[in-house]
Order: sequence, then C-alpha cells, then structure tokens
Amino acid sequence: MPHYVVVQVILKEKLLGTKSGNLSSLEKAINEQASKGYRLHTITTASSGSKGFSGGDRLQATLVFESLA
Repeated sequence: MPHYVVVQVILKEKLLGTKSGNLSSLEKAINEQASKGYRLHTITTASSGSKGFSGGDRLQATLVFESLA
C-alpha cells in the first residue's frame, strides 16, 4: 500500500454565482480514499481554463492523501 496517493478532481463552476456545480465529486473522492485507509493531507486548486460564457470556469483540485497505516 503506497504511503501517499494523489488524486485530481475537475470542478466546474456554475454559470451564475461562484459556487461549484459538482462538489459531490470532490466529496466522493475524499470518501473513497478514506474508505481505503487514507486521510486528506493537502488540497490545492488551480484554474484550468474556461469553456466560455455558457460553460463556466473550471478548477483543478489536487488532493494528497496519506496512509493511516
């Protein structure tokens, strides 16, 4: 079992407002690694571009998980 695992999740912001439209995918990634015995160590975000007016912006979240074992 690796000591660290790195996961990237793309978050798409809604057209109106600043809330992310798919935080459930971030939550799913965290819970999936937690069920495997990892805890979230670090999370960073970076802009990964825009799909234009109708698509909203995209953020890339990089999550580093650390093994509890």
